[in-house]
Amino acid sequence: MTQDTRFGLGRHVTLSGPLRLDGGVLLSPVDIAYETYGTLAADGSNAILICHALTLDQHVASDHPVTGKPGWWTRMVSAGKPIDPARHFIVCANVLGSCMGSSGPATVNPATGQPWGMSFPVITIRDMVRAQAMLLDHLGVARLMAVVGGSMGGMQALSWAATFPDRVGAALVIASAARHTAQNIAFHEVGRQAIMADPKWRGGDYYAAGDPPAAGLAVARMAAHITYLSEAGLTEKFGRRLQAREAKSFGFDADFQIESYLRHQGIAFVDRFDANSYLYITRAMDYFDLAEEHGGHLAHAFKASRARFCLISFDTDWLYPTAESRSIVHALNAAGAPVSFVELSSPFGHDAFLLDVPELNRVADGFLRAVA
Repeated sequence: MTQDTRFGLGRHVTLSGPLRLDGGVLLSPVDIAYETYGTLAADGSNAILICHALTLDQHVASDHPVTGKPGWWTRMVSAGKPIDPARHFIVCANVLGSCMGSSGPATVNPATGQPWGMSFPVITIRDMVRAQAMLLDHLGVARLMAVVGGSMGGMQALSWAATFPDRVGAALVIASAARHTAQNIAFHEVGRQAIMADPKWRGGDYYAAGDPPAAGLAVARMAAHITYLSEAGLTEKFGRRLQAREAKSFGFDADFQIESYLRHQGIAFVDRFDANSYLYITRAMDYFDLAEEHGGHLAHAFKASRARFCLISFDTDWLYPTAESRSIVHALNAAGAPVSFVELSSPFGHDAFLLDVPELNRVADGFLRAVA
């Protein structure tokens, strides 16, 4: 049984499942919040799935219901852009474990009538992909023209090609990696510990009190946000300039502009994201290792795939540097998969895939038109 409704966060469906998770748990039912744009062609040939990054959501090209801001990827997804509702049927789903309507720690456990909290099962990137496949089944999308994603979205795109090779025609993977390094895991652990050290976390049981661990989540966001930027970009934008003062305060207020900027990022984040979801999704990313899932050989992940691949990296991205994309390209070559690759120049670091980089649009548009 399924139920499809409108409930203020876009479209939503409750699927009976069960969804077997990598951790061995059967999740049922499965709630998925999603958005669609455009119309599915009669032959189903124009469907594009967009997979979002860690703290983003399904509102890829529509206003966010909490912040009121435009969709996070309107530079890529809108009329006249590489992904165009006039030509494509576009689907973007809130990932499993997140907090914008899909099943996660903030949603209600039907067995208890209370939010799951930390009793929600630990999930993986592949679990997210399997949930998306259930949604596409519900929408009548048998095969994807392309799956597209940046950062964690790129991990999902890779996992789609490996998990459902017969359902993917092409994969566009931007600023991503096939597994998390020790450094990636380390930054995430700092964020998780900041959340769990906040007294208001209460072991994840803070929903009834309506008083979440905002301070811990803000610090987690501040630490992560640094990894999304580049040293050159930070120096150009902020340098060592003081914030609204002529001299240092000789205290611990935000003397520097960069301090004020990071504090603002942390405060704004807690208004739209759930602390427990941050724990679950960062853990899913840390567990991600596509080679490990296929006998320790990354090339084996793509042996059954007939998809065409395009990988894009950025020269100032130190979170998922170009070397990570090159290792995927080498594995695709070893598997005999058609792949194109380009490193783009940008001062914006990892966040470049979300910002105004005209060359990114040109490459994406050329690739998607070639696979249409």
